[in-house]
This record gives sequence, C-alpha cells and structure tokens, in this order.
Amino acid sequence: MNKLRTVFLVVLIGWLVILAGNWPDGRAAGQTIPQRRVNVPYTTSANGGWPKDRAIFWFGQVNPTSNYADVRTVYNDTQLIITLNIFDRQLWYDNTPTAVTLEQWDAVTLYLDLSGNTGSAPQSDSYRFVVQLRQEANAATYQGNGSGWDTAVIPFTPTTGWRGDGVNNGAETRGWSATFKIPYSSLGLAGKPADGTIWGLGLALHDRDDAAGSPIADQIWPETLAGGQPSTWGQLHFGLPTYTPPPAAPAGTTTIRHGLNGAVVEDGHVGGQAVCGDPFNPNFFNGWGDANYAGDEQVNVQNQMDVADWPCFSKFYLTLPLDAVPAGKEIISATLTVYQFGNAGGPGEAEPSVIQALTVAETWSESSITWNNAPLAVQNVARADVDPITNFPGWPGVPITWDVSGAVAEAYAAGEPLRLALYSADSEQHSGKYFTSSDTGNWNANGRPTLEVVWGDPPLLVLPPVQRVEPGQFAEYIISADGLSGPVTLSAPSPSPDLLVSLSPSVITPPQTAVLTLTDTHSAVTTGIWYTVPITATGGGETQTAQARLLVGGSQVFLPL
Repeated sequence: MNKLRTVFLVVLIGWLVILAGNWPDGRAAGQTIPQRRVNVPYTTSANGGWPKDRAIFWFGQVNPTSNYADVRTVYNDTQLIITLNIFDRQLWYDNTPTAVTLEQWDAVTLYLDLSGNTGSAPQSDSYRFVVQLRQEANAATYQGNGSGWDTAVIPFTPTTGWRGDGVNNGAETRGWSATFKIPYSSLGLAGKPADGTIWGLGLALHDRDDAAGSPIADQIWPETLAGGQPSTWGQLHFGLPTYTPPPAAPAGTTTIRHGLNGAVVEDGHVGGQAVCGDPFNPNFFNGWGDANYAGDEQVNVQNQMDVADWPCFSKFYLTLPLDAVPAGKEIISATLTVYQFGNAGGPGEAEPSVIQALTVAETWSESSITWNNAPLAVQNVARADVDPITNFPGWPGVPITWDVSGAVAEAYAAGEPLRLALYSADSEQHSGKYFTSSDTGNWNANGRPTLEVVWGDPPLLVLPPVQRVEPGQFAEYIISADGLSGPVTLSAPSPSPDLLVSLSPSVITPPQTAVLTLTDTHSAVTTGIWYTVPITATGGGETQTAQARLLVGGSQVFLPL
C-alpha cells in the first residue's frame, strides 16, 4: 500500500505543477502586502553586459529630504551584480568612517540570504554588506550567527560615483550610485546558483543631508524589511520567469482595449513626461515626484544610467480589466500590445531599449498617480526590445508586444484586473520611447494599449491518471469536469469482466468532483495486466473525454509517469 501511495503522490504533485503553470504567486497567503521579487537575468558577459538587459525595480520617493533608487541586477558564471542609482539632493560621507558609523551617512545596506526569505534571525548563510559614498575601501561585511550579525571577511567589489555640484559642502546634487559585485565563492558556493534558485534580498538606503546628521528615515525594500529578520525580506530569483499553460484546448480569444465592448482601461505615466520635467526646472526635488499627468494621450518610458538625468525618467502604468474573459476558463496565452509612435533624441541620437513589464498589486487612480505614490513592482514578468523609429509607418504606429500570459493567469485566478508598470533599465541618453495611451481619441482607437487573451476550457481531469495495484486490490481516482457547466453526467464503462468500475456520484455540478473506483477481481496474475477505462462527461451541451489507467501486478518501474 505504501508503493501505491507513493505513485499517487508523485503523479498528483506532477499534475499540480502543470496546473500552476510554474508561475509564482505574487501575494503571500493571508497577506495584503504582496511578496516582492526580482527575477534576475543571466549573462555570459564577465562584466555584466549591457545595463539595459538587467532586471530593474525601485523604491523610495523624490522630495527635498527623501531619496529614491532604481535597482538593476544581473548574474553571470562567477558573481551577482547589483547597482543602485540614487536620487539624492545632498551628498555627505564620512572621511574617517568606522563600520559602526557607515550607515549614519549616505550609504546602502544590502542583505542576502542563501536559504530564501525565511527565518526570524540571520543564519550562517545570511550576509550583510554596507557601502558608503566614496568610501569603498571601508565597506563593512557581516555574516549571520543565528541571532544577529558578526563582522566577517566577505570579499566583494564595491564602487560608487556621484553627480552634482559637490559633496560635504551643502551644494545641490542629483544623486549617486553604488554597485555591489559579489563573487559566489565569497558566499561559500562553488559556482552560480541553479536556475530557479531563490535567495532572500533586502535593501536599505541611508541618507544624510547635513554635517550635523539630522535624522532622516531609511528608505527600504521591500516595505516590510527588518534587517535582522530574513522572513521580512524580498526574493531574488535566479532566471527570468516562464509560464506553462495548463492542459486546455483553445476555445476563444478576448480582446481588451479601452472603449471596446465597454471596457475601461486606466493608464498613465509618471516622472518627467516627455519634457524631462521642465516645469520643475531647476528645483526638480520640489514637485517633480508629485506631478500627475492625467489625460495625456501620449506617454513616455525612459531611463538611463547617468543619475544626473533622472528628471527625464518616466514609467507607464496600466490597469486592464479581465472581466470580459468568461469565468471558469484556463489562460493559454496573453499578449499586451502598446503602439510606439516616436522616441527621444534627434536624428541618429536615439538608442534601442529593452522595456520591461512588471506586475503591480495595489490599486491606483489615473487622476492622482505620481512618481512618489505609484505602487512598487511585485515582480518583473516580461521584456520587449524597442528600437528607435527612423521612418514613421503611419498610425497607429509600431506595435510593441509583451508576453504577459503568467501575469494574466495569476490575476484572472485571483479575480483581479491585470495591473502593470512599464519601465526600462536603459543606460544611454535619448533612450525614451513614446507610446499612445488609452486617452487617445477615437480616431486612433486601434492604437490604444490592447490585451489579447487566448483561453480554453479545463479538460476532463483524472487524478492521478495512472495507478498500480496488486491482484484483488482497488484504486481510486478523482474526476473533475470544471470545463463543463452543470449538471454533468459521467460514465465509465468497464473494459473487462475482471474489472469492477463504480462512479460516485455519477452526476456532479462543477466544481464538485466524483470518485472513480477500479477494483481488480483476480486472485493472482503471472504477468502485469493493463486496464484503460474510458471516461465521458456531458454537460451544457458539450462532451469531454479522458481515461484512467490501471496496472495490476507488473512492476512500478515501468509506469509511464
């Protein structure tokens, strides 16, 4: 009986993985704050490759006191690379720092936990790195001891840089950057983590705006972060996410676009618009982060590595309803299309971009969304190459597409709309790309952001599909017919007089399930006997079929799992 139970569990777990689509849930059970994650791309480049290909996320605010950071990350065969570009009006560092005082000036603390974001205290595979502006040689490193942190020698390469009119003198600046290059060998690893590995990740941005050190609260990611509790950190996932659709035949396609069939799509950009925040020049820290551009028919997505140019940066947020997708369906694929009509820079100046789609959990309003109050990303889910337009092809423009199948499947299952942010990790100047928003007039309705969802009916499921018993024993299978409307009539004729078949109940109303029991009547067999039982489900004018397989005797080794 233990062998039978093992077979059942292996098959059941395998099917559950398929049904889940290998897609991480963005919201932890029982929590209102989502589990934040960055999916880190791999590169073969020794120096990390082009910044635009790195994953990006962000946290913080832009105002005279608070700081904001864009975070780019990538990994290769030897190291993990994390770079923060920090918007900061005043830059102050300690000329003679100690490990204890590093975090009292402009500095960044990076937390890593090789076991994931679990546990109430740092363990021996938990690490903490502190880098202060212009004090790379005095960076501090710590390792967990089961209750807190011990200083430790953990070799890594920190670098910092800054942009503005001066440091330690009260002059206005634009900000600074900090990069952590952390070899796997310094963390006790023989090589790069396997694709799909999850580490715990946390970041704290420390700020000082005067010589006296007036108190300023840290900016943290995620917003739950407590440095001594890895369970409050976010996740760093090695590799980009993939989505495997559940077994379902395509049955329909739903197109979602503002104004089409009454759909209401809300979208808007935040940041510098397409004019580099000119209304707030030169005091960008006063007002830029609180600007709202409700009603803009044309939007910008822009970023670059030079933190001096952050007034030009722009993100694009979208909320697309999914209620037009029929209930009870399986999401096979979903594609977001946004139409590009132009780009920043003069002729020959524009650079190619990689624009990333990131999921968002919280609600927001086009009439009030700003850089400072816009939701943080849950995770990066898709990316698209976007080239400059040299010859405009005419309206609606150039279609740019993102595969958002996994994000749509998750939102649909939760009964939520699809909420996304589009942003880039671009490095070059003139990287802005201009798109049409849902506010464009009806003359260009086809140019509005469009979501196309291909869906199918859940198949008739038999779990597990294959079992093995000894002669004279029985096996039970769970039958579900969620792709049909009830009542659903089930039938399962026996293929042999030596096999007893029963269904209980024989009529179900989904999501109710039935139990199929197959009982062998042999007292003994000399060789294994295979039975294949056809199952038919009829409901709502439709019919689905499946089969249950049973091996009597024989060897478990040969089960086609």
